[in-house]
Amino acid sequence: QVQLMESGGGSVQAGGSLRLACVVSGSTESDYCMGWFRQVQGKEREGVASIDSDGDTNYLPSVEGRFTISKDNAKNTLYLQMDSLKSEDTAMYYCALGGIRAPMLTANWYNLWGRGTQVTVSS
Repeated sequence: QVQLMESGGGSVQAGGSLRLACVVSGSTESDYCMGWFRQVQGKEREGVASIDSDGDTNYLPSVEGRFTISKDNAKNTLYLQMDSLKSEDTAMYYCALGGIRAPMLTANWYNLWGRGTQVTVSS
């Protein structure tokens, strides 16, 4: 059974950086997408960045140029490098796995989720 475990969240001042990691345990299909989503209490979960099994990526416009998604297949780990953080980036961040070979940013394409890691950016 595949499981996802996020780490790397924390508190940082505006302008700072954090790197999130998501370890994938278990084997996945050859065609997949993996994404980072975030959610603020009372709001819908939004897709932040996605990467598929070909390495194609997609970003939420408000984070493009500041966030970078990557994956290390040898370590079965997905990363999200977050630079120039803003207070509006504060949220619970989730890692997700889907079975389509396209970098999707909508949650309904994903069927496996991690438990999340909190990111807090203070201004």
